[in-house]
Amino acid sequence: MLLSLALIFLAGLCAASIFEKIKLPRIIGMLATGIVIGPFVLDLLDPSILGISSELRQIALIIILIKAGITLNLSDLKKVGRPAVLMAFVPACFEILGYFFIAPYLLGISRIEAAVMGAVLSAVSPAVVVPRMVNLIETKYGTEKSIPQMILAGASCDDIFVIVLFSTFVAMAQGDTARFMDFLNIPVSIVLGVLLGVLVGFALYLLFKFSSDRNKNIRASVKVIIIMGTAFLLMSVETLLKGHVALSGLLAVVSMACVIKLKGTDETSKKLSGKFGKLWIAAEIVLFVLVGAAVDIRYTLSAGAAAVGMIFTALVFRAAGVIICMLGTKLNFKERLFCVIAYLPKATVQAAIGSVPLSLGLSCGNIVLSVSVLAIIITAPLGAFGIDFSYKHLLKKEN
Repeated sequence: MLLSLALIFLAGLCAASIFEKIKLPRIIGMLATGIVIGPFVLDLLDPSILGISSELRQIALIIILIKAGITLNLSDLKKVGRPAVLMAFVPACFEILGYFFIAPYLLGISRIEAAVMGAVLSAVSPAVVVPRMVNLIETKYGTEKSIPQMILAGASCDDIFVIVLFSTFVAMAQGDTARFMDFLNIPVSIVLGVLLGVLVGFALYLLFKFSSDRNKNIRASVKVIIIMGTAFLLMSVETLLKGHVALSGLLAVVSMACVIKLKGTDETSKKLSGKFGKLWIAAEIVLFVLVGAAVDIRYTLSAGAAAVGMIFTALVFRAAGVIICMLGTKLNFKERLFCVIAYLPKATVQAAIGSVPLSLGLSCGNIVLSVSVLAIIITAPLGAFGIDFSYKHLLKKEN
């Protein structure tokens, strides 16, 4: 396992640096490293690492979501309002419709199988989007109109919406009927996640304040450990309640971090943000190398040109959904274009659930996995590259 970790960190960091030198996003180097050293190419990673790959990726995602919550200014988010809510589900719905109407003709699958594919492919990747929006908030690009805050909030909810739809469509593909409660679980999951996060965040604030009032200040490093442990607990609550009560652990984590920032001092927020920023340096490598390792490159060969055409066609539908969300806002053409670009990348959810239809024995399993792999390879670098190289030209820097 230690040799595998050494490979992940050193090879991932090396590749990231090389790609950065040639003016390409670091994430491409990390994904490529994962694909090469993963089980489907050189097979250099220990099976024990691959066995806990999803947990390690989740830890990395938790770290950047905590940093996002501590960085996010809720007063800025209030300025956005309606578009932030719409971004959580409208682009995904449009992309699913794209697959539903076009995939049966291009890929020769049934309508319900097309809906399953659309649900797998329509989730935006918070792992790609969130750290970049956090960077824009810190460097003040687009913050005057709260653009990165809006995208960050939408991307955090988008996955919940899509995964619930995926579960519903899979049940229908297996011959079961869709239940009303499955759709009701979407808003319930969001509301309960936010409420739990707020309560826990307020409890942590009281703990930190109590220690400060008694002249026993908790060091920032210790606060980081407490916050991380609590975040893991929130994610565990989601798992424990699964099947009984719908609750979003990721939203609870973000909400908890937002409350800690809101109730605490600016100095404390900056210290915590800095600490989590340092943790993210290592977590980012683990996340994207392991996402790459989950990609079975062999399936890209069986997908063919039709799958590539389907992915780009669906992205056009997604872009239309983003543009509709922007109607009635004060955003100009360049800023709306940036929102479209920021909502392109896919990686985390596709790597996690792309193989589920195949494991369940659905006839569309192979093609869904093939298109999922292609979507990661095409859109993750495309979205990361697009965000990194367009934000200075499309967004205005706040003084």
